[in-house]
Amino acid sequence: MKRLVAAFAISLLIWTQPAAAQSILRDAETEAMFNDMSRPLILAAGLSPNNVRVVMINDDSINAFTAGGQTVYINSGLIHAADNANQVQGVIAHELGHVADGHVILQDAGIRPALGITILSMVLGIAAMAAGAGDAGAGILAAGQAAGQGKYLAFSRVQEATADATGAKFLREAGISGRGMLSFFKKLQNEEYAYGLKNIDPYEQSHPLSGERVANLTADLTNSPAWNAPPDPALEDRFKRVKAKLEGYVAPYQQTLNDYPESDQSIYAHYARAYAWHKAGYPDKADAEAEALVKALPHDPYFLEIKGQILLEAGKPQEALAPLREATDLSRNAPLIATTFGHALIATEDKAHYPEAVKILRQAVARDDDNPFAWYQLGTAYTLVGDEPRANLATAEQASLTGDSRTAAYTAKIAMQGLAPNTSDWIRAQDIAMTAQNDMDDNPKKYKRR
Repeated sequence: MKRLVAAFAISLLIWTQPAAAQSILRDAETEAMFNDMSRPLILAAGLSPNNVRVVMINDDSINAFTAGGQTVYINSGLIHAADNANQVQGVIAHELGHVADGHVILQDAGIRPALGITILSMVLGIAAMAAGAGDAGAGILAAGQAAGQGKYLAFSRVQEATADATGAKFLREAGISGRGMLSFFKKLQNEEYAYGLKNIDPYEQSHPLSGERVANLTADLTNSPAWNAPPDPALEDRFKRVKAKLEGYVAPYQQTLNDYPESDQSIYAHYARAYAWHKAGYPDKADAEAEALVKALPHDPYFLEIKGQILLEAGKPQEALAPLREATDLSRNAPLIATTFGHALIATEDKAHYPEAVKILRQAVARDDDNPFAWYQLGTAYTLVGDEPRANLATAEQASLTGDSRTAAYTAKIAMQGLAPNTSDWIRAQDIAMTAQNDMDDNPKKYKRR
């Protein structure tokens, strides 16, 4: 049985720890798929694709949520549970309903209610206690009480029902079938029954029971002109690839081998097993799976990327350069792939590669400045070529992203001393230093020296 947990959206989500020590999963192929599958829905919502992000959370619970702003968070467990790309689009449509409807936090309640489609936050608290997780369940219930239970539940139920209807509207206007939304709610309904939640009063819940949601949505979705719209075969293939690769990365390797046994010679199975074998310590098997992928599609940037990543992490950076360089070129310098390539260039410990590493990594952070690992690698590259002011600036960028204002302020000020005044890098260092210092001044207890 998949782990189901109640998820309350929290006030601040940062790159490394967005919620309860969860981490954001960054993957170029997954993010490209999210961008493409959500774009027609974002446009139907009247939002800008440049401002809306769909982000993956490393959490095996079946959940998706928003936390204010225009970011949709999808747990890895939801991708594992989804049967097809259309179901994920249904989830995204629902979450965009929250965004477009302007659903906000109950400010006077002191809590950010769960805005995702995860089932029954309060019910799952009861279920957790029944299963023996008393502290977790009690904590969920206490949160509900602290929020003012009646007001909170009524508020959340209305928001969920409204987001369902708005999401259905976006699917219709985007010409995307609502079959996925409906079938996914039915899947959640089955999970509810598996947990024995059918005996709990639906009016006690923060989200309407999935059966109620299915009943309310069925007419809207089935009467849509898009109901019989066929699935996009290319998108379905991309979804199967992402789902397989994701399992290889995050699931225990034995689970991956059970789901994708060696008798399965499909592309998806090779993809799943490649990283699973690698993290389990079977380098020959991992290399063989990666080679099978590249042999099938020699110029696929993502297959070349995983081949290079496995070689790099196995301590073979020189061998990793060729596939990672080609992957970077074929992906038109996709920042995440370029960052791995820059890392490999540094890892060769060959001085001849360091200037190229600086160039590649500068391009990567210019296109995606929300990646602490890329800034760390760029700082390393600058140090190796003897550019200490910009190495300090890169360190300040990394510290700023990870919430370390003390380090950000200190290294930004050091960087300013070595940079030409009023240049773009100097101005950026000044901005980081001022912002970090303001944070420390506003939160003296947090930064009190021990």
